[in-house]
Amino acid sequence: MNPTFHNLTDQQLIDQTLAGNTDAFGVLVGRHQDRLFNSLVHLMRNESDAEDVVQDAFVLALTKLDSFKGNSQFYTWLFRIARNSAISRLRKKRPKVSLDSPVSGGQSSDVLPLELPGKAAAPSDEMERQERAQGLIDALGRLSPEHREILVLREMDDLDYETIGEMLDLAVGTVRSRLHRARSQLREFLKDDGSDLS
Repeated sequence: MNPTFHNLTDQQLIDQTLAGNTDAFGVLVGRHQDRLFNSLVHLMRNESDAEDVVQDAFVLALTKLDSFKGNSQFYTWLFRIARNSAISRLRKKRPKVSLDSPVSGGQSSDVLPLELPGKAAAPSDEMERQERAQGLIDALGRLSPEHREILVLREMDDLDYETIGEMLDLAVGTVRSRLHRARSQLREFLKDDGSDLS
């Protein structure tokens, strides 16, 4: 693989891919796959399904790459492809799996929905941190898919309101109000469970 590809912007890599250089698309995949997987695993609550959707999204993105106009960031466009694929997959699985079900065996316990303060600590502190993290995972799982999705995009991916609105096809005001409701509901769930993020 050409090492100079790693210094190119996403748009330059797209141009190289469209010119027939598949190594350039490999750099795009490497650049975005972990972030996309992390978002999807928290939305789908199943690592295996998230991996499949990420793979499908990149294949679909490659086949539709000539339709990318550069009006948004490549990741935003890629996320929308992945989100549509995830929704289709969840609809097919609906009789068997609900987004609101507890964490399933396919969900690894070391995947956390939000970053928690972590420093080298005594074993008792680590146990407490893990309990808090599990409480957060459980509370996040009780949110509606729409609320969970918007929290993941804002709190984990640290995306601004405008980008989230573009990704989810929502007005910025709707993003703000949905995020406010999601945070309020999450706080209530944590309070009900006796958990505290502070």
